[in-house]
Amino acid sequence: MAKIRCPTCDKLFETEKSPAMPFCSARCRQIDLGRWLKEEHSVPNDRPLDEEEFDVFPVQRDRDED
Repeated sequence: MAKIRCPTCDKLFETEKSPAMPFCSARCRQIDLGRWLKEEHSVPNDRPLDEEEFDVFPVQRDRDED
């Protein structure tokens, strides 16, 4: 049986006995989700910001205005 450490509590557990892989329990899985939602965890993004990416509703211009 393979054993790994839970990323939340660092407990060593058997992977086959956990219904919440890669966590040792559902509680640790919920704790991890809460950390993501509170933005305690994040994925790095080195891509340069483009102003147009944030325009959810871009301004429509009439062709006569150009």
